[in-house]
This record gives sequence, C-alpha cells and structure tokens, in this order.
Amino acid sequence: GLGKKILLANPLGEYADTFFNAIGADSRPGFVSSWLGTLAYSFQIYFDFSGYSDMAIGISLLFGVVLPINFNAPYRACSIIEFWRRWHISLSTFLRDYLYIPLGGNRLGGFRRYLNLMITMVLGGLWHGANWTFVLWGFAHGLLLTVNHLWRATPLGKRSFGKSAQVFCWFLTFICVCLTWVIFRANGPQQLQPIFNGLLGLNGF
Repeated sequence: GLGKKILLANPLGEYADTFFNAIGADSRPGFVSSWLGTLAYSFQIYFDFSGYSDMAIGISLLFGVVLPINFNAPYRACSIIEFWRRWHISLSTFLRDYLYIPLGGNRLGGFRRYLNLMITMVLGGLWHGANWTFVLWGFAHGLLLTVNHLWRATPLGKRSFGKSAQVFCWFLTFICVCLTWVIFRANGPQQLQPIFNGLLGLNGF
C-alpha cells in the first residue's frame, strides 16, 4: 500500500495536477496531452485510494482485526455494474444498503429502479463534497448504470459473448470510467468542455 502511494500515486498525481491546473475556459489542450492527463489521474486515484486501503488492512491485521478488501481490480471490469462491485466496495455497499434498497431498489418497477439508481449515484457524488463536478460525476455514473441495466434486459444483452467481445466490453468500460474521472477531477465545470474537446481531438493532435 505504501508502495502504491509513494512510488505510483504521487508521481502520477503531480503530472495530473500540472495538466488540470493549467486548463482554463479558453484553453485548447491537444489530444495526446488530454489523454495523458486523464490516464494519469485515473491511475493516481486508484493507486492512492487502494494504497490507503491496503495499509489500513495491513495495519489492522497486525492487531488481529480482519478488514474486507475495498478494491478488487476495478479496472479489469467489463461493465459499469461490475466496476461498482469492484471499486470502493465499502462505499458502494453502503449506498446499496442504505440508499438504493430503502428507496425501493428494483422492487417497484423499471422506472422507479432507474430513478432510484440516479438518486443513489447523485447522492454518492455529493458524499465526496458539495461541488457541481461531484454532482455531475454521480449523475454520469447513474446514467451509465441505467444504460448498462437496460442493455442487460435486452435479448442481445443476455447472450454470452466470446473473448474478443469481452475485450471490447472491457475497453469501453475503462474509457467510460476515465471520462467520468475527468468530471470528478476538474477544478470546475468550466474546465470540462476544453478537456473533452481535447480528448475527442477537436483541439488538434
């Protein structure tokens, strides 16, 4: 855990901070720099947070206290649903047990199920801080989870696919997660358009 924090998260964090702090409303970051900054933060937040969790688990074991894992290789997930079963497991379990299920979960029909998902994820975003970027991040994940559940309800979504399709699903999931990390990390909503323009190559390569 200490290795993750010191050797990986800190250098990646310095690179990500340099990128995000340089972005203004009139900035035009290029395709390569936008993706490097986005990937740097995506891996920084994972190594940072999972490193803290590893240290907590290790220190607790020294005292004979067994804590459950909090991260289970989340960037190997092949869907957003699977991602949230692997990422920050203590928070996702809390949101499920104390928000999603008390709101009715999936017991009150399709519309209420997706509404409950959206409410849960937006409140999960607010849990990180009273900032519009966190609200937008929660909304984005609620939307992605809704799309994922709708897809799984279709005949095509219920089929089993081969390895190549699983690789595509992993890639799509990873890209979606990285894009939402941009929203989470941005210093304000005014940074989102320049960065997303850069990620799409609209500012040049």
